[in-house]
Amino acid sequence: MATKKRDYKAEYAKYQGTEEQKKNRAKRNAARRKAAKDGKVSKGDGKDVAHKKAISKGGKNPGNTKVEVAGANRSFKRNSKGKLVSERSTRERKA
Repeated sequence: MATKKRDYKAEYAKYQGTEEQKKNRAKRNAARRKAAKDGKVSKGDGKDVAHKKAISKGGKNPGNTKVEVAGANRSFKRNSKGKLVSERSTRERKA
């Protein structure tokens, strides 16, 4: 299976470089800095500062974050064969 090289410049221009996404990234960075300042995370510890309610779904920074293992924050539910069961996180399914 041949894979096409990603055009990072085009991705940035279309999505990541938009003002809305820059503001969202700044919010995520601020949440990480605050957790590091509070001693909850450190560089290279394999943990993510996750938002309980995603920023894209209206979540805010104060009181809306928690620390969890990167794999739990970045993955979706899969069946025994490794196929995706749901593209919604367990947090979203409970809500």
